[in-house]
Amino acid sequence: MKPPQIGWIGILLSVLVFAAITCVSARTQTNTSANAAPKPAAAATGSAKSTPAKTPASPAAKPVSAAAGSPDAKALGSKSAPITIEVFEDFQCPACRNFYETSLKQVIDNYVTPGKVYLIHRDFPLEMHPYSRQAARLANAAADLGQLASTVSAAQMKKIRDYQSAHINDINAAIERDRTMGVKRNVNQTPSIYVTSHGKTEALPGGGVNYDLLRNYLDYLLRQ
Repeated sequence: MKPPQIGWIGILLSVLVFAAITCVSARTQTNTSANAAPKPAAAATGSAKSTPAKTPASPAAKPVSAAAGSPDAKALGSKSAPITIEVFEDFQCPACRNFYETSLKQVIDNYVTPGKVYLIHRDFPLEMHPYSRQAARLANAAADLGQLASTVSAAQMKKIRDYQSAHINDINAAIERDRTMGVKRNVNQTPSIYVTSHGKTEALPGGGVNYDLLRNYLDYLLRQ
């Protein structure tokens, strides 16, 4: 019996995360202009990057609830797939979004959905991006709750933020586990991609891989 598909791929939550950050930023600016003391916010201060264009969620994304900080919440596909792909990502990373748009969406459709690839998101927030760690916290909370929609209601966003507050220690620990893993693997840019097949893990060129090259590589591994 195949294990259920576990809903998560980091980049699919970019719209949700950046919408939350934009909301926090706008509320802070409004409070400031009204000479009211801004409410404490978990997001770091600074100017947010422009919100990325909305991207539709893959049909493969079937969200389920998971325990707080569960690695399974940040994976998509079948654990019994012959190939595992791990992608270390930062939610304010333009190259991560480009990799998703040009390559990863097709990998999900053509390899994850048919059970050929198990896809895992790893958080690797970069210090140069002021909102990336807070975005990762919100995304982890949303993943634990199975909220993979590209847009969410105000009530759903409140639920996500409340969940984040209630499970902040577990969420921070999950992010740090990913970061520590990345540091041990000498990750120094995002996206950084690792492919495991037949018990061997290979690092792909950093910054993303063209889909045609990735497809050829995956097909080669599947023929072994």
